[in-house]
Amino acid sequence: MLPAATGLHIGIEVAGTLAFALSGIVEAARKKLDAVGVCVVAGVAAFGGGTLRDVLLDRRPLFWIEQSWYVWSILLLCMAAMWLMRAKHFRPTQRSMQWPDALGLGLFAATGTQIALGLHMPALISVLMGVITATFGGVLRDIVCNEIPTAFHDHHPYAVCAFAGGWVVVVLQWLGFDPDWVVTLGAATATLLRLAALHFEWRLPSWKLDGDD
Repeated sequence: MLPAATGLHIGIEVAGTLAFALSGIVEAARKKLDAVGVCVVAGVAAFGGGTLRDVLLDRRPLFWIEQSWYVWSILLLCMAAMWLMRAKHFRPTQRSMQWPDALGLGLFAATGTQIALGLHMPALISVLMGVITATFGGVLRDIVCNEIPTAFHDHHPYAVCAFAGGWVVVVLQWLGFDPDWVVTLGAATATLLRLAALHFEWRLPSWKLDGDD
């Protein structure tokens, strides 16, 4: 069983939640949604992956219901972000969403894997729970905004990065590393791999159909 959550672990969970919420705010702003739409998209991005993980692992209550201040934090972030975007005339772009999205991916991949390990799930299942935590919020965000999910179509490694970060968590925990270092290094691995994939244009194989160039 995992040790009690430390201040660093809680901080990482909060940072991951806010990072994904910010990615949702940027995407909602790109789609020119109203205030309600912005809050809904931010909430779906922030809570979607962790909610599905908790449902699959039969954890009750859901993490954002047990810690309701998460919801207040997202609402305050939405209001502050909308005010700053209007005041500074910030123009949201697809590129501006990549940094918070990559950060949320890494943080949630590590914490999701560690939570599953704490519930004595097998290593592979724990890593998959980390991938679900890290990716499903972004998938829901894109679906709500009427986009093909980034995780499925941009051909840059995304879920693969979360998968790699999850295995770092599994290996380091098996080696007996301090839990803070385990989640930090796992999160850093997934985030840096995603940013490197975007920077160096690493791509996954894609389908080639007759007539394609």
